[in-house]
Amino acid sequence: MRLRTLLDTDALGLRLLGGGAELERTVRGVMTTDLRDPSRYLSGGELVLTGLAWWRTPADSEPFVRILAAAKAAALAVGEAELGDIPEDLVQACARHRLPLFAVHESVAFATVTEHVVRQVSGERAGDLAAVVDRHRRLMSPGPAGGGPQVVLDLLGSDLDLRAWVLSPAGRLLAGSGPGGPALDAGTCARLATAHLAATRAGSRPPHRVTVDGTAYALFPVRGSDAAGRDIRESVLSDWLLAVEAETADWPAERLDLLHGVTQLIAVERDRRDAARTVRRRLAQEVLELVQSGAPPAETAARLRVAAPVLLPGVGAAPHWQVVVARIDWRAAGEQGADEEGAHGAAAQALLEEMLLDAPSATAERADRIAVAHTGGEAVALVPLPGRGGEDADTALQAEPLLAAVREPLAAGLAEDGRLTMGVSAAVHSAEGLRGALEEARHARRVAAARPGRVTAAGHQELASHVLLLPFVPDDVRRAFTARLLDPLRTYDRRHRAELIPTLEAFLDCDGSWTRCAARLHLHVNTLRYRVGRIEQLTGRDLSRLEDKLDFFLALRMS
Repeated sequence: MRLRTLLDTDALGLRLLGGGAELERTVRGVMTTDLRDPSRYLSGGELVLTGLAWWRTPADSEPFVRILAAAKAAALAVGEAELGDIPEDLVQACARHRLPLFAVHESVAFATVTEHVVRQVSGERAGDLAAVVDRHRRLMSPGPAGGGPQVVLDLLGSDLDLRAWVLSPAGRLLAGSGPGGPALDAGTCARLATAHLAATRAGSRPPHRVTVDGTAYALFPVRGSDAAGRDIRESVLSDWLLAVEAETADWPAERLDLLHGVTQLIAVERDRRDAARTVRRRLAQEVLELVQSGAPPAETAARLRVAAPVLLPGVGAAPHWQVVVARIDWRAAGEQGADEEGAHGAAAQALLEEMLLDAPSATAERADRIAVAHTGGEAVALVPLPGRGGEDADTALQAEPLLAAVREPLAAGLAEDGRLTMGVSAAVHSAEGLRGALEEARHARRVAAARPGRVTAAGHQELASHVLLLPFVPDDVRRAFTARLLDPLRTYDRRHRAELIPTLEAFLDCDGSWTRCAARLHLHVNTLRYRVGRIEQLTGRDLSRLEDKLDFFLALRMS
């Protein structure tokens, strides 16, 4: 399809602002973005749609247009809804780089332009694409009409003879269809997810081609609207993927464009699902804030009574609860062994939701019960358990089984610079127990963080070795142990007001992360390193050793 054809389509209402001499360019795809640098998602020939969220000053236009021109984008179309008139500096930058520029009237949705381009550029099965677009409209409409990604996959199977599946980043089967049935075993799903995550982290362009047990698959990312502006390390752990059973090496560009268009349609359903989780996320956030602030149990219980019907529809009595805490940490590029400042709580939140749905004890109903909040770099899940008494054992989450099926895919997504650590509490039977459950889950996660591996977890049972046994240590042993480690630091603090004890507590609480600890204490990293060095000098211990960290942790707990 030529740019001139787009301009002549009255339904799109495009207005040409520059580049009239380039209207014979071929359009091979469409991409909507507000990234300052969308080059990694461009393969050439795209009509780029933007709402100008990236534009702040006239100096922003030149680098953005230069990137599009270098990526061989066909043209740029700018929505007028945000700023009204298109900035003159953007018009001039497009003229310098010979990039055709269109204005999209505020009454025209980007989805309308996307549908038109996807329908026109495929060149194959125009009737099939019209049906896909019809399903797209149904997906985007409210009410029960939307059929989810299944309706799109049904078209691929019945009309294009393609078997295809939608998978979560952890390898959970979300939808599938095609000749021969939709079945895809869990092992194959995990291997496909692993291959997809590894290829994405390696920077390969999709589709990613992989062979599993002699069968060829092509893997296409399904990116939601929240992927724009996010670090690829975050989005790769939350994006869905479309797996197509086919050898695509010899496919024409038009057929690949069709599959890329299908992923855009499936992404609409992903955004709908995320929107549906908003209420549960908000309820979880409110409960978490009450628990962390030390609110009276009666106030927390009242909030839980509001939450219970949403999280457990049809269950009259108040459920029991478990708390799961997860954290993703990234090492900064170029800083071997140093964590990037802060973790990515929103990414951990989305990933923890998927993991809980993948859990061995998950049921079809659990999809409506997941409530995950995030605070700082942590994701915190409130998991309702409908069982009573001994029934809790049948429905409660266990740390290691929760990770067993997803460890390999997640490790591929985390690659060499990321870690996922998780802690699981015991079940509690009332609001009074939630604060203790939260602390228990956090302590369990710190135990997991002390273990090797990119994906680790620990449960409340593993805390018995140091938390539950501390009260049974004789008082004279406790005093001698803590005095030997902490008295030199206390004495130094009194003389110099150096705050070595608070620094030590914060350093251990941040799992030895220099950047996170410095940010928490509002210190420069070099100041923190000086303080930790002074602690090591005064005590003769090495805080890079797990054994010494554990001794300090126990001493602080017993003091």
